[in-house]
Amino acid sequence: MVLGKQILALTCCLSLLPVTTMAQSETQGSFSDYVAVLKQEAADKGFSQQTIDAVFPKIKMFKKAKATKNNQAETPVTLETYLPQVVPQSKVDLARAFYKQHYAELEKIGKRYGVQPRFIVALLGIESNLGQSPANYPVLSVTASLAYEGQRETYFRSEFFAALKIIDQGGFSFADLKSNATGSMGKAFFLPSVYLSYAQDGDGDGKKDIWGNSSDALASVAYYLQQTGWKESETWGRQVWVPKQFVPSVASLSVKKTFNEWQALGVRRFDGSDLPKREDMQISMVMPDGINGRKYLVYDNYRGLLQWNASDYFAISVTYLSERIKYPPII
Repeated sequence: MVLGKQILALTCCLSLLPVTTMAQSETQGSFSDYVAVLKQEAADKGFSQQTIDAVFPKIKMFKKAKATKNNQAETPVTLETYLPQVVPQSKVDLARAFYKQHYAELEKIGKRYGVQPRFIVALLGIESNLGQSPANYPVLSVTASLAYEGQRETYFRSEFFAALKIIDQGGFSFADLKSNATGSMGKAFFLPSVYLSYAQDGDGDGKKDIWGNSSDALASVAYYLQQTGWKESETWGRQVWVPKQFVPSVASLSVKKTFNEWQALGVRRFDGSDLPKREDMQISMVMPDGINGRKYLVYDNYRGLLQWNASDYFAISVTYLSERIKYPPII
């Protein structure tokens, strides 16, 4: 789900339809016919014949569709209900254990890319449950099937050829490139195009293996955040308190003020104490659930998380997990 920045929020909402209905009516042909067109396009684009011969016979229609439940009343979602579901204690325990196990490696990667390790672990924890979420489908079959289904053909066709390029560059086979049902790959849940832009060789073994190599996955996430302009000297933001007369219209990422300016509007730390006394930061406020919900002052690093997934709920879940990793201290 990020430069040509493909947003990983996609992983939350896409599903595949059965082979019948829309797909065949829109493409006017079978899936095998569609793959034949992709094969000819691959040749026209200059992919090696060796790659084409090795890959295309293995591409199959991906038939796994996400079941939808009908006739169920929607449950209102707020951060008060969302955070306990997305960041249960079991995930906190898993993230803290992972942080402790990989501490030395995380410290090196954090210094190399200028990203605090707890955010790297938290992002992996929310995105792929630190690599434990299922991602075992051949990405070329998944992206070809999603393109054939037709709702976002151009998008997934592009991702198909990005995945093909990964193989054509050498080092990985058709079977190596595994994804989830929406084409997000490996422990980092990178789409193929994101992999091409951001994947890193974390341990210097000459490969960028975000599937089986934790060092590569961690370095890739760190590099991505670095490229968003991540500031190692700053954190992400803080939950705050606002007075009853506070005007909610100023709670917008398009509005930036200093701490002193927010202080003058009556904003305080969540415990009621004064905000930091500094003028060198431009800060925004977000209220994902409106004036009656949680309020946060957020910094530039928060904006970096939104480039990964343009959802305040996502970004706040990452920052919440990062705080649970930080406190109480692990090391």
